[in-house]
Amino acid sequence: MHLERPGPDPDDALLAAPAIGHMPAYGAAHLALLVLAAIVLVRWARRTEPAATDRALRLAGWALLANSAAWTAWGFTPWAWNLEESLPLHYSDALRFLVPIALITQARWAVVVTWFWGLTLNMQSVITPDLNYFVWVPLEFAEYWIAHGAGVLAPVVLVWGLGYRPTWRGYGIAYAATLLWAGVAVTGNTLTGANYGYLNRAPAGPSILDLLGPWPQYLLVEAVLIAAVWAAMTLPWVLIDRRAGTPLSGRGGLVRRPVPAQASSSSSASRSGPSEVVTTRR
Repeated sequence: MHLERPGPDPDDALLAAPAIGHMPAYGAAHLALLVLAAIVLVRWARRTEPAATDRALRLAGWALLANSAAWTAWGFTPWAWNLEESLPLHYSDALRFLVPIALITQARWAVVVTWFWGLTLNMQSVITPDLNYFVWVPLEFAEYWIAHGAGVLAPVVLVWGLGYRPTWRGYGIAYAATLLWAGVAVTGNTLTGANYGYLNRAPAGPSILDLLGPWPQYLLVEAVLIAAVWAAMTLPWVLIDRRAGTPLSGRGGLVRRPVPAQASSSSSASRSGPSEVVTTRR
């Protein structure tokens, strides 16, 4: 059942299309499907020849990038335009483009930001969907889950499948990127009166933010909670890599990555990408 919401004033040309319905909340079934998909993809990534894995991930990345560009453009069409929804200022909007970049290039900054955003900020939209429908429900439903599903599955494959492991420096870069994007979203909200990133008020429907207190208190609590959760997502890898002597991967020391014992140098170069620099420096 769709929960109807009052739309904006039809005389307001800036707001344009009012919502025609709202995505209902979901139970454990859709989360179970994501978990199953993640297990299958990780097993595939670990068992497939590295060059073939990279080709498949690049192809998926280009497909997601094309879809993200088309969907963003769709939001600016006259029939879909809505000032509070169409600007790509949500964290999930940025993640729509970060995921393809991570899959296509395996750039270390994109890998770590995708890891932290995809499995935390993005998970709020997975667990408690908050989406107004404006034009065509099947398309908007599909696009919502393509974006948020990819935001969960891509970092799982990159970390557990391909072996990229965040470092404390990667943690810091991801947190800085989060604050930077918050500044961008708040600026957009100030200029438009919208609520991108849920930085100006909590979502109208139930969400995790309801547990963190009223606005603006929940912003501070959320910032501290994110820092703590991300630290918990980093510490186990740091301890494992310290014991194993896992080398740094790429420039900047943002991730570590085990060197496959039986991988040829050509396979390692293919999977690492052109910017790979491996060192044992700690």
